[in-house]
Amino acid sequence: MITVENAESYLKDKIGEDAENIEKVWQKFKTFCKETVEGEEDKEILFQCGVYDFTGEKRFHFDFVRQFTVYEEDEYSRMEQLHCEFLFKPTDELSKLEIEEWSMDYDDIDDFLNHIENLQEFQMPLNLKPIKLEIYQEEV
Repeated sequence: MITVENAESYLKDKIGEDAENIEKVWQKFKTFCKETVEGEEDKEILFQCGVYDFTGEKRFHFDFVRQFTVYEEDEYSRMEQLHCEFLFKPTDELSKLEIEEWSMDYDDIDDFLNHIENLQEFQMPLNLKPIKLEIYQEEV
């Protein structure tokens, strides 16, 4: 069973050697989005992209996120986000792209995922070579 505690290692193992192929990573992330994580009530998925200076250097962030709400003994404890984030050198084209879309705004997860795949913000970076893929989980 997948738990919040092992979700990051589970996703890394699932992606494995496909880490340089954005489309393959997306397909595996989509499958992961539909899997049950112990204790999770609602699946909260986020797609976001834009040019940010989080690391002291401007990069285009192309980020798939699964958010977990953690309860301890039926009481809210914290939220954690598992990021599957590609980083690119910002170009003029990429600098024009910025979006934040949550799955909670859609009837179901399939509607959300289909919507994301049709966005210009999703489509354009697919043909570019990222600098790297970072998979990490953090408390928010």
